Amino acid sequence: MARTDAVRLLVALLALLAGFARATPTPATAATGDPAPRIGVVTMGPGDIFWERFGHDAIVVEDPATGTRTHYNFGFFDLDEPGFVGRFVKGEMRYRLVALPMEEDLAYYREVGRGATLQWLALDPAQARRLAADLAENAKPENARYRYDYYTDNCATRVRDALDRVLDGRLRKQLEGRSSGDTFRSESLRLASPAPWMWLAFDIGLGPYGDRPLTRWEQGFLPRRLSDDLRKVTRADGQPLVAAEQVLLPQRQAAEPVEHAQALWPWLLAGVVLAGLVAFAAPRYPRTLAGLAGGFWLLCGLLGTVLLLAWAFTEHRALWANRNLLLFNPLCLLLLPGAWSLLRGRAPSPRFRALLAVVAVLAALACLPLWLQALPQRNGHWIALLLPLHFALSRWWPRPSRA
Repeated sequence: MARTDAVRLLVALLALLAGFARATPTPATAATGDPAPRIGVVTMGPGDIFWERFGHDAIVVEDPATGTRTHYNFGFFDLDEPGFVGRFVKGEMRYRLVALPMEEDLAYYREVGRGATLQWLALDPAQARRLAADLAENAKPENARYRYDYYTDNCATRVRDALDRVLDGRLRKQLEGRSSGDTFRSESLRLASPAPWMWLAFDIGLGPYGDRPLTRWEQGFLPRRLSDDLRKVTRADGQPLVAAEQVLLPQRQAAEPVEHAQALWPWLLAGVVLAGLVAFAAPRYPRTLAGLAGGFWLLCGLLGTVLLLAWAFTEHRALWANRNLLLFNPLCLLLLPGAWSLLRGRAPSPRFRALLAVVAVLAALACLPLWLQALPQRNGHWIALLLPLHFALSRWWPRPSRA
């Protein structure tokens, strides 16, 4: 009798478990009974326009019922917006998130030949729904605008941060402790290298802020770096976050340039040659030297004034405390009357030579923080080029001949 009761009890338990298994919804329909959206990240290649050099990305949400794919794109700005230029100068630009059909968003990239790659993410249904809801809320007109920063709050970091929130910080945890040694400067110069003027603007304009080694999390300000790292991120169960990848558009424009090590010796050689030319020309061609020196001082003074104003009056943190101020010195503007005096065959004011010496000494001081490695700024090549020139102008500035 006891054995029969035990068998009956076992059968009842098995039936109960089977009924529970049938009643429990599958993970794809756990919360609402509807399948969860599919989430992906689309990474676009670089373009020709200067603001396209760093590439772009967006989050795509696919409706499981209709197959409609919506792009959530954080990279929209309006050049005609009132006050845009003023905010740009002050470092207070405003970008916005726009939701639009995926094919509509990709049409521009297809037209100009910029590639696009889609990474489908293996989010669980709750995470996918939460991310889709957060993006839809963020895209509302009253929520869409945000304060843009080139390095810390841009189209890629917004994608990165949105993913990290639904992953409960797992993305940041896996990327923050890793570094490839790259910096804001090295990455900016690499991507700007096809446009020499853009390369110069970044290299002269970036201060010590641009030379701190970045974690892979911080390096996610670049869409392709973020895309590369997503391939290495795992979920809580150890499975890869990226479930599948597909190429949506081929890259017909030039691909991202690779980084090349910058040699110091060509800059130093150029600086020594220029200093030698000053020493040669001073007694022989003083007026020619005065004209060339005046152009040099005007360029240095204007660039230095821009750097100084950016530090004092804007929110462009990457430009602050720039040691290049000691090389592109605003005081050079005060040397222009001396150049003009020599062009006219007259002696400059008594303070001119003292100011020449001050400019040369300040240029030499640019070596000190580099040598001490105190908040280093990688501007050794500019020191190698400009310090010999400043010294030569101070040492061999010609005296006008007397009648």
